[in-house]
Amino acid sequence: MSDKPTYLKTLNAIANGERRAGIYLKAWADKTGNDAVKEILTTVAVRETEHAWAFEKRMSELGFEVQDRPDASFDGKMECVQSDASDLEKFEALGYKSYGPDEDRPNPFEDIFGDTSIDIQTGALLGRYVAEEHDSGRMLQGCFEALKGEAGTSADIGDVCSAVEALTAQVSDLQSEVAELKASK
Repeated sequence: MSDKPTYLKTLNAIANGERRAGIYLKAWADKTGNDAVKEILTTVAVRETEHAWAFEKRMSELGFEVQDRPDASFDGKMECVQSDASDLEKFEALGYKSYGPDEDRPNPFEDIFGDTSIDIQTGALLGRYVAEEHDSGRMLQGCFEALKGEAGTSADIGDVCSAVEALTAQVSDLQSEVAELKASK
């Protein structure tokens, strides 16, 4: 194809980003000791890798090759997911956060179909990609929220234990004071 599509940069960016995401999510899945987290990360990593190949294939069909564009954050993501940090800490380091019921979650795909010159085949690929990315996002967000809930439960139990220890100390102090009062009578 002699004419360079206006959306070629978008396809190239997606191919690069998805390839890298597949790599670091697979590395994380291999590192985690939590089977539920591993299952979700593996599913999303496979999707990301497949997206990279699908967009590279589409670019090839259009007569172009993927141009590697360095990502300054990639090494940090790899270091994070291969660390001994908890899965929750990894989610937080990668930018996950909780959203309130009335809070809008960001949608990075809002403008993807703004280019009206996108051909039907590329449009279909982009549509599937966006739908799968939304589903992967829900899976990862749900995993993050579940880990936060588990951590919150643990923190609540810790708070209860601390409160019981404080009450025990207060009861012990009161018993000592009562004993002193009885002895002084």
